[in-house]
Amino acid sequence: AGGVGLSSGEFVLWPFIASQVGLILMWGALVGVVTQFFLNMEVERYTLVTGETAVTGFNRFWRHWGLVFAVLVYFANLWPGWAISAATLGSYLLGGNPATIAIVMLLIIGFSLTFAPVIYVALERLIFVKVAAVLILAILGMTFAVEPDSWRALSVGMLSFGRIPEGVSIALIFGAIAFAGSGGGQNLCQSNWIRDKGFGMGQYVPRLVSPITGSVSAAPTVKSYIFETTPANMTRWNSWWRFANIEQIFSFVLVTIITIGFTSMLAHSTLFGEPNLPNNVSFLRIEAERMETMVGRWFGVLFLATGAFSLFGSSMGIIDYTSRLAADILKTTYLPKSTMSESRMYFWLVWGMVGLGCSILLLGMSQPITLLVISASTGGVIMFLYSMLLIALNKKWLPPAIRIGGVRTATLVWSTLLFGSLAVYTVYDQVQRFFR
Repeated sequence: AGGVGLSSGEFVLWPFIASQVGLILMWGALVGVVTQFFLNMEVERYTLVTGETAVTGFNRFWRHWGLVFAVLVYFANLWPGWAISAATLGSYLLGGNPATIAIVMLLIIGFSLTFAPVIYVALERLIFVKVAAVLILAILGMTFAVEPDSWRALSVGMLSFGRIPEGVSIALIFGAIAFAGSGGGQNLCQSNWIRDKGFGMGQYVPRLVSPITGSVSAAPTVKSYIFETTPANMTRWNSWWRFANIEQIFSFVLVTIITIGFTSMLAHSTLFGEPNLPNNVSFLRIEAERMETMVGRWFGVLFLATGAFSLFGSSMGIIDYTSRLAADILKTTYLPKSTMSESRMYFWLVWGMVGLGCSILLLGMSQPITLLVISASTGGVIMFLYSMLLIALNKKWLPPAIRIGGVRTATLVWSTLLFGSLAVYTVYDQVQRFFR
């Protein structure tokens, strides 16, 4: 979650905001990441206890909730904003046409995800390299490039809760908060990922594998595996829950906040106050040029290379989790008796996303920030819906000793109100713009 989430928000949206209005909105990143921590943990709670994904659990309230989420997540992620952003940064280093590079990247992602014997293992290895590269860049940047004024502005921005500067669209703010961390349907995929890692009752569910090179056929959970709340089992449960929370704090919350803070301070140190900055992703090229002047050419090259690799890794993770969610829903709800395995469905869904992304780029829709704002705004609507459903799911279907408590319920009520109000305001704002 932390590794896949280090993408558009960290390298494009938040630095873009910092270059335009400074760091006064950094409180929004903090709010987004902390809120998503509690969302992720409630998604994990249900799967740790039952072995089912949270989306499958939502179907217990209404059979078609899973389909609703699958469609919304697909719509949010079919826009190849991450791939074209990675390709654009790559073109600054090596030249070439960004749209062509992005299409090649999408094809590489399709082959990588559908031919890896155990898909999660391949993805996790890529993400570990990505996180290491980003953290090295952060350490070097904070040592050589970040100005003292940016540190002071960061602390002020973190404490300026609710302050919104003029000149920034609500859609951009909504997208940045929603994508501060994971965002959209990625939070729901915590269920699928921890099952593949064998956490909790997820150890009883086979892992998703390639239908071509894998040796095991992945099967969806068709019933839950809720355990009896005996003293021995509760001891095990407390151990699982404590470990899952600690892992999430360090690998998601800490890594994400450090990265957003660093990339935003870097943009603030190099670009804030610069007149006539472009209102598109090319501002990153100007930022890299400023870094070359301040630190040396090696740092500008490292910045662009790390950003391109990071966004490429996120594009792979996003195509993976979107296809996982859809394959799980199709197999468990609509095609449980089909001879086609969940792994085979995943295969075709991955290539469907790759094909749609390539088609969008060939049609000329290749402005990264526009595509990312579309994805982020849709993702915020998704988060509003499942914030409500998680409260009901973890109160109704889990044993009393393991159900969501009062404090965590309050955080999900806050999440519902936050993303619900932002979604309504964003739709209103866009309608107003359309009729002007």
